[in-house]
Amino acid sequence: MKLLAALLLAVAFTAPAAEPVPLPQVGAGRVERLADFASKYVPARNVDVWLPPGYPAQAPYAVLYMHDGQMLFDAAHTWNHQEWRVDEVASALMAQHKVRPFIVVGIWNAGPLRMSEYFPQKPWEALTPAQQTHLYKQKQGEAPLLPQPPYADRYLEFLVEELKPFIDHHYAVDPRPQSTFTMGSSMGALVSMYALAEYPQVFGGAACMSTHWPGTSLQEDPANPGPAAFQAYIAAHFPPPGAHRIYFDHGTQTLDALYADRQAKVDAILRAKGYGPADFESLAFPGADHSEKSWAARLDRPLVFLLGPPPDSAAAH
Repeated sequence: MKLLAALLLAVAFTAPAAEPVPLPQVGAGRVERLADFASKYVPARNVDVWLPPGYPAQAPYAVLYMHDGQMLFDAAHTWNHQEWRVDEVASALMAQHKVRPFIVVGIWNAGPLRMSEYFPQKPWEALTPAQQTHLYKQKQGEAPLLPQPPYADRYLEFLVEELKPFIDHHYAVDPRPQSTFTMGSSMGALVSMYALAEYPQVFGGAACMSTHWPGTSLQEDPANPGPAAFQAYIAAHFPPPGAHRIYFDHGTQTLDALYADRQAKVDAILRAKGYGPADFESLAFPGADHSEKSWAARLDRPLVFLLGPPPDSAAAH
């Protein structure tokens, strides 16, 4: 029961608060909020744009699109009083010249619709009706974890067709794929992987921390069809190696205890496709649990993998 309670707390609802939330207080750089950013594809939500110290002096900047954006910068305003510490970690890496200059676009999640928005849609549609029904039955308390059919395709259309053009136009950034990345944890990791596979012409890389390969399940479930569906999708749809970087990791405690075997199968698929150390990394962190505190502690690893060292000018052009 203790483990189950930790799992339930970890995954489900990093939800927006009902009342307006103040701007995050950051230790480095500054945050600008695109409040209630409207979309024809998904519900409106806040988007917090973090600009590093000295912006825009080092333009053009790379862009990192991060999911669960309300959890990134300020523990004073998060549901569990934890944060990713993105501003502190990113600014330190830039100051040490371990990564190239970049901004972070923190996209708030859709609250109770989070799992429906982040669950990769094409793997879902490949399931049989009986398999979909099995996943619909997963609940947290009385609330279904998947309140409606997954609509990750619409979420990615919002990101690619509406939000990214706005960022490219209003900020001093390099819009090309070699400077455009996405990152998330848990369900946010799944949709980051999905974004790279669906839009390889837009994203040059993705970082997927504590990827929730069980889909909607919060405990071990031998009948869960999600992991096999994700593996089949990656085998069929992931871009060939050479032009993209993909990072995975997981811990070993709480919800992360469910991930090692599934991650190993994904790793084998990517290696069979030809991914190697230059464009693929998969790490395990013994003792780490499924929390923002754990992700913050190792955030430097995916940031350096995606954003450093800078590409040479010949490769960029």
